[in-house]
Amino acid sequence: MKIGQIRQSLSGFYDVYADGQLYRTRARGNFRKRRLTPLVGDQVEFDSTTPKEGYILKLLARKTELVRPPVANVNLAIVVTATTSKEFSTNLLDRQLVALEVAGIEPVVYMAKTDLLSDDEYAERAELAAAYQKIGYQVIIDRQAFSEPALAAVKTVLAGHLAVVMGQTGAGKSTLLNHLQPGLDLATGEISQALNRGKHTTRKVSLIEIAGGLVADTPGFSSYEVFDIPANELTHYFPEFVRLGVDCKYRGCVHINEPKCAVKAALDAGDVLASRYDNYLQFYETIKNKKIIYNKKK
Repeated sequence: MKIGQIRQSLSGFYDVYADGQLYRTRARGNFRKRRLTPLVGDQVEFDSTTPKEGYILKLLARKTELVRPPVANVNLAIVVTATTSKEFSTNLLDRQLVALEVAGIEPVVYMAKTDLLSDDEYAERAELAAAYQKIGYQVIIDRQAFSEPALAAVKTVLAGHLAVVMGQTGAGKSTLLNHLQPGLDLATGEISQALNRGKHTTRKVSLIEIAGGLVADTPGFSSYEVFDIPANELTHYFPEFVRLGVDCKYRGCVHINEPKCAVKAALDAGDVLASRYDNYLQFYETIKNKKIIYNKKK
């Protein structure tokens, strides 16, 4: 019996990496009975007589789990954010950051398409990047698109991590991966098309070795459309609100109508981004006005 990591899944086969090589395996029948599906990124116990024939016996505990892409144990997300005025949205960026906070995955924001900005626009984006860095997020931004310093920064954060690359269609996800790994030759748009293969019988998900880390070759992740959390917990996923909230008069303050709220005081003083607070209010109302179905596993 060996322990390894699933690096690729394709049509019911799982390629498990262990001892410096890949083993082609299938899941035992009792997985289906127990409604367990092995995911790329899973650590597993498996038995293999040859590298082309083996069986997964047990899934080890997962630290994180994503639906899109279906990958386990992701601990880093590169959030590729197009900076052009037509495409840039703090609302989308904050949605993604909150979704990652909820999932327990560390975000790194990569600001793309900076070469298409005017000097004034770039200065605005750089100022915003500094504000997000002050919150505690790592933001990679450079005047030149895919500059050596920017790519070196991405490679540094990837090392030792299992990562997804996420962002709106056309933001530059596949272009970034091609720059990180010359010869990868991912067609622009190819990565995003992989998401739509759900209706097809063949669905391949794999991990690519890049810069000492592993990157899922399908884009992450679209679960930021809806937050399956109670509205009063949303504040826990805004790091600056968590820090400021200890000084609010009322415990459990959600920073909307309560008196002596430290978050609103900081907002009035210009110490909280107005766009972040506005997005918080919108997310809060969205969550409050929809019925949430809780599928919490005990």
